[in-house]
Amino acid sequence: MRKGPYRAYADTSVYGGVFDAEFGVASRAFFDRVREGVFTLVTSAVVDGEIKPAPTEIKQFYSDFSPSRMFIDVTEEAIDLQRAYLEEGILSKKSEQDALHVALATIHHCDFIISWNFKHIVNFEKIPKFNAVNMLMGYGNIAIYSPLEVIPDVKS
Repeated sequence: MRKGPYRAYADTSVYGGVFDAEFGVASRAFFDRVREGVFTLVTSAVVDGEIKPAPTEIKQFYSDFSPSRMFIDVTEEAIDLQRAYLEEGILSKKSEQDALHVALATIHHCDFIISWNFKHIVNFEKIPKFNAVNMLMGYGNIAIYSPLEVIPDVKS
């Protein structure tokens, strides 16, 4: 991994986490580091779509980062990688959006994904499987962390 700023793909859970009692401190600390230039924030059309039905304060917080974030579109290449994750049984069709988050971050060479989704994304059994498929498909590994893991000086 290179020295910062690190390209960090933040999924929807991190934006919502800002307003959550359990995840708020670490989520806000992550976004503070984005403002400080430690991380280059990467987002996608998938996050955009998931934010639309969110409460107003989450939508506003998300839009506050519009000028500074890197926006990536869903491409056929990402859909192919998403499909490979689903075909390998890493995630079910019901969690295809989560697979697409991982695929987008992978093909756009993000240094890591930041998420609070411990069931489908930040999961010790799934991460090596995502990376095995990535290697088979000619991509590199993707690191996957919760905000707490990239902001070590913050306690939840």
